[in-house]
Amino acid sequence: MDCTFSPAAGGRQLEAAIARLYGSAAPAQTKRYEKLFDRLKENFGFHGSVAVFSAPGRTEIGGNHTDHQHGRVLAGSVNLDSIAAVTPTGQNVIRVRSEGYPLIAVDLTDLEVREEEKNTSAAIIRGIASWFRQQGCRLEGFDACVMSDVLGGSGLSSSAAFEVLIANIINSLFFTGRCTPVQIAQTGQYAENVYFGKPSGLLDQMGSSVGGMVTIDFQDNANPVVEKIDFDFASAGHALCIIDSGADHADLTDEYAAVPGELKQVCAHFGKSVLREVAEEDFYAALPVLRREAGDRAVLRAIHIYDENRRVEAQVEALRRNDFDAFLSLIRTSGLSSWRYLQNVVPAGYRAHQEVAVALSLAERLLNGRGACRVHGGGFAGTIQAFVPLDMLDGFRTGMDRVLGGGACHVLSVRPVGGVRLV
Repeated sequence: MDCTFSPAAGGRQLEAAIARLYGSAAPAQTKRYEKLFDRLKENFGFHGSVAVFSAPGRTEIGGNHTDHQHGRVLAGSVNLDSIAAVTPTGQNVIRVRSEGYPLIAVDLTDLEVREEEKNTSAAIIRGIASWFRQQGCRLEGFDACVMSDVLGGSGLSSSAAFEVLIANIINSLFFTGRCTPVQIAQTGQYAENVYFGKPSGLLDQMGSSVGGMVTIDFQDNANPVVEKIDFDFASAGHALCIIDSGADHADLTDEYAAVPGELKQVCAHFGKSVLREVAEEDFYAALPVLRREAGDRAVLRAIHIYDENRRVEAQVEALRRNDFDAFLSLIRTSGLSSWRYLQNVVPAGYRAHQEVAVALSLAERLLNGRGACRVHGGGFAGTIQAFVPLDMLDGFRTGMDRVLGGGACHVLSVRPVGGVRLV
């Protein structure tokens, strides 16, 4: 429901929506939204109705780099989000001001791909707007102020949260909300692949858009199969932690692109485009030829994908039968596979800077055989993930922060709601 924001009108509706979404954190979040409205007024003023949106970050729990090969994943939205206050303008320009960044203005009369915009937020907005126009959406302009506590470069997909946020704004304001959460995710992937220039899979956007903990099978990428998983890590005596290694993703686009690129070389031998289409027995039968054609690293990365898809299925089954020890064992095996076979822990040729490897080694030492840890998300930089026994949590956080810097270890929970319009 739209509301003209004022202390008397709309405020009570927003307060109730914040209480439902954030629970015990609602008082602090209310102050955050008040600041958001102040920013909207300062930057654009109020032109009538104000709509409010939230899109969470996501954590990858299982399925490291399987999504772009149409594989299986286990993911969850987290209790960190990007939020927006939006005023429709009726003009042909989308203007977005994100906290700490300059104003972005996208002209809706020009939605062609721009090479000079690659790797920018403007490319994401233009790509999402283009996708909706292709579906017959009658786009109009709007002004939006955005704030986010999804840590940039953290592996929690701040970019996917932004994509889901923008797509939900357009879907709600101008497309009568007809797009499903899956389609919202596909919108973000389209913008990222075609306009932003990053050959990503669909995991990040799905984790943000759908909400809760979900397992997703991307065999039919246009119609992924999504199943909710009802499990509380705290009830199993563990905390879900994301640890910032201190390394930046900024200059690693080639490393990320090399993973699907090398797997494409493997698939080309069989006349296929993704590994899900290649039978595992055919892959192993062709190993001597594949090593010559695609190289050993490509072969090892393919081995990881085949094994990781099976691990996701096993992880889901372990959670469903409440066998958390088996789940933790699979997490450890997944992490070792990413390090040994997928090789997304240390960028090629790096010597002095191996932050993710150091973070993993430190986490293993602090856990001392309990819990589990693994590289998180795309890898090479950013974060690792750890499941930490609650009785070890304080010492674990202190130990990680001492080496990696204060605030490196973040304790998260799975948020049950994905991208949403609050009022």
